[in-house]
Amino acid sequence: MQWNLICKQSDLVVDAGVAAMVNGKQVALFYVPAAPEQVFAIGNWDPIGKANVLSRGLVTHLQGLWSVASPLYKQHYSLLDGQCVEEDVKVPAWPTKLVDGKVYIRQPD
Repeated sequence: MQWNLICKQSDLVVDAGVAAMVNGKQVALFYVPAAPEQVFAIGNWDPIGKANVLSRGLVTHLQGLWSVASPLYKQHYSLLDGQCVEEDVKVPAWPTKLVDGKVYIRQPD
């Protein structure tokens, strides 16, 4: 897998998500300065609400875990691995890095 430049840090909103298209896949990017990882990338598709909306969700720190609450039915998805806290479903998650004000993501399959 290779690292792909996605955007600049200044394109992101603190403690909120933005959607990006990466190799034909909708990805939700989150910039959370309080988290050690700071930038997260998960799939934008909410498998329970059946819509591309996770980038519009509320970023939370729930049970020691950085997550996003879906704006539809409020399930929480881990920003680290995409696992839903309340249900046995998962969205894709990709490694990210922030280097010199630029956001990189590992190539989604």
